Amino acid sequence: MPKPPYVYQSIAKATREHGVEIMFGLMGDANLFMVDSFVRDCGGRFVPAAHEGSSVLMALSYTHVSGKVGVATVTHGPALTNCMTALTEAARGHVPLVVLAGDTPVENPRHLQGIDQRELAKATGAGFEQLRTPATVGKDVARAFYRAQVERRPIVLNMPADFMLQEGNDDMQVLNVFTAPGGVAQGDILDEAIGMIASARQPLILAGAGAIGARAQLIRLADRLEAPLATTLKAKGLFKDHPYNIDIFGTLSTPAAYDLIARADCIVCFGTALHDFTTDRGKLMQDKRIIQIDVEPEAIGGGLHPDAALIADAGMTAETILYWLDEAEVPASGFTRELDVASLTTHPAPNQKTSEGFVNFVHALTRLEEALPEDRILVADGGRFMTEVWCRISAPDPQSFVSTVNFGAIGLGLQEAIGAGLAAPDRPVVLFSGDGGFMMGGINEFNTAVRLGLDLIVIVANDSAYGAEHIQFIDRKMDPSLTEFNWPSFAGIAKSLGGDGIEVHSEAELETAIEALKTRKGPFLIELRLDPNDVPRMRI
Repeated sequence: MPKPPYVYQSIAKATREHGVEIMFGLMGDANLFMVDSFVRDCGGRFVPAAHEGSSVLMALSYTHVSGKVGVATVTHGPALTNCMTALTEAARGHVPLVVLAGDTPVENPRHLQGIDQRELAKATGAGFEQLRTPATVGKDVARAFYRAQVERRPIVLNMPADFMLQEGNDDMQVLNVFTAPGGVAQGDILDEAIGMIASARQPLILAGAGAIGARAQLIRLADRLEAPLATTLKAKGLFKDHPYNIDIFGTLSTPAAYDLIARADCIVCFGTALHDFTTDRGKLMQDKRIIQIDVEPEAIGGGLHPDAALIADAGMTAETILYWLDEAEVPASGFTRELDVASLTTHPAPNQKTSEGFVNFVHALTRLEEALPEDRILVADGGRFMTEVWCRISAPDPQSFVSTVNFGAIGLGLQEAIGAGLAAPDRPVVLFSGDGGFMMGGINEFNTAVRLGLDLIVIVANDSAYGAEHIQFIDRKMDPSLTEFNWPSFAGIAKSLGGDGIEVHSEAELETAIEALKTRKGPFLIELRLDPNDVPRMRI
């Protein structure tokens, strides 16, 4: 009779049974045997991070780009507390992933590294599952994956260390989950919504992250209405190349697009919770009919109260509206006939002059937009520089755009770039980071990208300051020196960590760096040296 597997083997096998090919993490006492079994017994791949929080961020972006449930693993105590910002980022972004978190032995409640994992997970917005007994491993792992998918958030699965070397079993379970709920809109509210749309003279369709799968249906509706199309930041690139795409809606719009939105009399919103930055704190929604369609009830009415709200699937609702517009022979609005799309999507360039020894940021972004690989995955860290990157650097589609600002943090970009690169190994990843964010979270994982041999291009916007704070001191005519830093050479650091890098102080050096991209071999860093007094202001 074969010997029963150990619990650590059962956890590894149950994880692999859920289709997991890559596990991100950092090993410690409570998870090292499980990781070893995942690789040696199950044929999985383990990607070791330099910091526990990085492993969760890698799993987060892996999920976003691949569409699969990402998995990270950490050990107990400070390993899990190191993940709090990353877990919050994932929870705020509604990202389904599973964190296999080791825990201190149940038999030792006074263990030095003991912590209440349930309360910690709860504080971040993540869910929590307990590995109950050695005999329930398969069920408990399945429950964690099930909840991650239906709740659309990270689930922390607690794994007591003293269970690992006990006997488990081969009772594996996979709960097949349909994760795209949402019915067809119907009833009086639908009738009211269609009436508002039919009577609109200047309608506009806005799509958020919850409508990414409904691109074709929304385009058909927009074409029928002759209505312009716009997206939230999270859905950036959804309507790329459509003739009436006005790009990002809200504070990130071009001045011409902002004026166009202000003129619209009806905004049909699919899959967006209407964040304050999307609506410019409500200003863009004044004196308009607002129709909001979302499968998530909590998305409705969070920022403002719509005139009609439908808890329904975006694509099916768009098709239903289109059907009844045709049945009633409602004429097209004609709104798009007067549009100058070029002016609506071209952001004006501010002063192109800059001080000696620095490169102009907007000029650099314009050249990089032209020169970077077209099939890129775009990742943007948080910071003062980010809004110009969002506006001036394009992404092929929303799944190829990773923003790291669900929690308003900086220093998460390089970690998420690594996860994105492993989700799409045949495509280049382009990361834009600020100097503060790179010092905070980039340096410790740049070598991870080198070890993995990723095709990663990192552009560091280095104004030698924490820029958002710097400008506040300047605006108040105060001394900004407390915000300024004499950083080391980031290009030099990239080389010392096994990659390559070039410092850019002028337009000529920028062209040299762009030319060098053509022969890159592995992670490559371009350090843009910027004047802290000459970086465009944030647009949010």
